[in-house]
Amino acid sequence: MRGLVFLLLLAMASAKVYERCEWARVLKAYGMDGYRGYSLADWVCLSKWESGYSTTAVNLNGDRSTDYGIFQINSRWWCNDGRTPSSKNACSIECSVLVSDDVSVAINCAKRVVRDPNGIRAWVAWRNHCENRDLSSYLLGCDLE
Repeated sequence: MRGLVFLLLLAMASAKVYERCEWARVLKAYGMDGYRGYSLADWVCLSKWESGYSTTAVNLNGDRSTDYGIFQINSRWWCNDGRTPSSKNACSIECSVLVSDDVSVAINCAKRVVRDPNGIRAWVAWRNHCENRDLSSYLLGCDLE
Protein backbone atom coordinates (compact mmCIF):
# COMPACT_ATOMS: atom_id res chain seq x y z
CA MET A 1 0.00 0.00 0.00
CA ARG A 2 2.86 2.36 0.80
CA GLY A 3 4.18 1.79 -2.74
CA LEU A 4 0.88 2.85 -4.27
CA VAL A 5 0.80 6.01 -2.14
CA PHE A 6 4.36 6.84 -3.26
CA LEU A 7 3.41 6.20 -6.88
CA LEU A 8 0.39 8.48 -6.58
CA LEU A 9 2.43 11.26 -4.95
CA LEU A 10 5.09 10.95 -7.61
CA ALA A 11 2.44 11.07 -10.33
CA MET A 12 0.84 14.18 -8.86
CA ALA A 13 4.20 15.93 -8.85
CA SER A 14 4.50 15.50 -12.61
CA ALA A 15 0.81 15.61 -13.56
CA LYS A 16 -0.07 16.47 -17.14
CA VAL A 17 -3.65 16.92 -18.22
CA TYR A 18 -3.85 17.49 -21.95
CA GLU A 19 -6.28 19.78 -23.70
CA ARG A 20 -8.37 17.87 -26.24
CA CYS A 21 -6.71 19.27 -29.38
CA GLU A 22 -3.24 19.13 -27.85
CA TRP A 23 -3.77 15.41 -27.17
CA ALA A 24 -5.11 14.86 -30.69
CA ARG A 25 -1.91 16.39 -32.12
CA VAL A 26 0.26 14.15 -29.92
CA LEU A 27 -1.67 11.05 -30.97
CA LYS A 28 -1.40 12.01 -34.64
CA ALA A 29 2.36 12.56 -34.29
CA TYR A 30 2.66 9.01 -32.89
CA GLY A 31 0.80 7.52 -35.85
CA MET A 32 -2.46 6.74 -34.07
CA ASP A 33 -4.74 8.13 -36.80
CA GLY A 34 -5.90 5.00 -38.61
CA TYR A 35 -3.77 2.64 -36.52
CA ARG A 36 -5.34 -0.82 -36.84
CA GLY A 37 -8.36 0.87 -38.45
CA TYR A 38 -9.17 3.18 -35.54
CA SER A 39 -9.57 6.89 -36.19
CA LEU A 40 -7.87 9.66 -34.31
CA ALA A 41 -11.31 10.61 -32.96
CA ASP A 42 -11.66 7.07 -31.51
CA TRP A 43 -8.44 7.51 -29.55
CA VAL A 44 -9.31 11.02 -28.34
CA CYS A 45 -12.78 9.86 -27.25
CA LEU A 46 -11.34 6.83 -25.48
CA SER A 47 -8.80 8.96 -23.59
CA LYS A 48 -11.41 11.51 -22.59
CA TRP A 49 -13.64 8.89 -20.99
CA GLU A 50 -10.87 6.73 -19.52
CA SER A 51 -8.76 9.46 -17.89
CA GLY A 52 -10.00 12.93 -18.76
CA TYR A 53 -6.74 13.25 -20.75
CA SER A 54 -4.70 12.93 -17.52
CA THR A 55 -1.37 11.11 -17.62
CA THR A 56 -1.60 10.43 -13.90
CA ALA A 57 -5.03 8.81 -13.63
CA VAL A 58 -4.97 5.68 -11.44
CA ASN A 59 -8.06 3.61 -10.66
CA LEU A 60 -8.37 0.49 -8.53
CA ASN A 61 -10.66 -2.28 -9.80
CA GLY A 62 -12.72 -4.84 -7.91
CA ASP A 63 -10.56 -7.72 -9.17
CA ARG A 64 -7.50 -6.24 -7.39
CA SER A 65 -6.04 -4.93 -10.64
CA THR A 66 -5.33 -1.25 -11.29
CA ASP A 67 -5.71 0.95 -14.38
CA TYR A 68 -2.89 3.41 -15.08
CA GLY A 69 -2.35 6.57 -17.09
CA ILE A 70 -4.04 8.39 -19.90
CA PHE A 71 -5.31 5.15 -21.49
CA GLN A 72 -6.01 3.43 -18.16
CA ILE A 73 -3.84 0.44 -19.03
CA ASN A 74 -4.78 -2.50 -16.79
CA SER A 75 -2.25 -4.26 -14.56
CA ARG A 76 -3.96 -7.64 -14.93
CA TRP A 77 -3.13 -7.88 -18.63
CA TRP A 78 -0.75 -5.19 -19.84
CA CYS A 79 1.73 -3.96 -17.22
CA ASN A 80 3.39 -5.07 -13.99
CA ASP A 81 2.68 -3.16 -10.78
CA GLY A 82 4.08 -5.82 -8.46
CA ARG A 83 0.72 -6.24 -6.71
CA THR A 84 -1.74 -7.67 -9.21
CA PRO A 85 -2.10 -11.46 -8.90
CA SER A 86 -1.39 -13.36 -12.12
CA SER A 87 -0.41 -10.28 -14.13
CA LYS A 88 0.31 -11.13 -17.79
CA ASN A 89 2.34 -7.92 -18.50
CA ALA A 90 1.78 -8.23 -22.27
CA CYS A 91 3.36 -4.80 -22.88
CA SER A 92 6.47 -5.85 -20.89
CA ILE A 93 6.52 -2.64 -18.85
CA GLU A 94 6.24 -1.45 -15.28
CA CYS A 95 2.88 0.24 -14.68
CA SER A 96 4.64 3.20 -13.07
CA VAL A 97 5.91 4.39 -16.46
CA LEU A 98 2.30 4.88 -17.57
CA VAL A 99 1.73 7.72 -15.11
CA SER A 100 4.43 10.06 -16.38
CA ASP A 101 4.36 12.96 -18.82
CA ASP A 102 6.28 10.84 -21.34
CA VAL A 103 3.31 9.29 -23.15
CA SER A 104 5.38 7.32 -25.66
CA VAL A 105 5.29 4.13 -23.56
CA ALA A 106 1.54 4.47 -22.96
CA ILE A 107 0.92 4.96 -26.69
CA ASN A 108 3.08 1.97 -27.61
CA CYS A 109 1.23 -0.17 -25.06
CA ALA A 110 -2.16 1.03 -26.40
CA LYS A 111 -0.98 -0.07 -29.85
CA ARG A 112 -0.20 -3.48 -28.34
CA VAL A 113 -3.66 -3.67 -26.76
CA VAL A 114 -5.46 -3.08 -30.07
CA ARG A 115 -3.42 -5.77 -31.79
CA ASP A 116 -5.26 -8.29 -29.59
CA PRO A 117 -8.51 -9.81 -30.92
CA ASN A 118 -10.69 -7.43 -28.86
CA GLY A 119 -9.03 -4.44 -30.47
CA ILE A 120 -10.17 -1.10 -29.08
CA ARG A 121 -13.17 -2.86 -27.54
CA ALA A 122 -10.81 -3.88 -24.73
CA TRP A 123 -11.64 -0.47 -23.24
CA VAL A 124 -15.06 -0.37 -21.58
CA ALA A 125 -15.15 3.42 -21.86
CA TRP A 126 -14.77 3.20 -25.64
CA ARG A 127 -17.62 0.70 -25.87
CA ASN A 128 -19.84 2.82 -23.60
CA HIS A 129 -19.08 6.30 -24.94
CA CYS A 130 -17.49 6.09 -28.39
CA GLU A 131 -18.56 2.97 -30.29
CA ASN A 132 -21.12 3.59 -33.07
CA ARG A 133 -21.24 7.33 -32.29
CA ASP A 134 -20.44 10.45 -34.27
CA LEU A 135 -17.03 11.36 -32.89
CA SER A 136 -16.37 14.41 -35.08
CA SER A 137 -16.71 16.76 -32.08
CA TYR A 138 -13.55 15.25 -30.57
CA LEU A 139 -11.45 16.76 -33.37
CA LEU A 140 -13.53 19.88 -34.04
CA GLY A 141 -11.36 22.98 -34.27
CA CYS A 142 -8.12 21.10 -33.74
CA ASP A 143 -6.38 22.12 -37.00
CA LEU A 144 -4.58 18.82 -37.47
CA GLU A 145 -3.06 19.50 -40.91
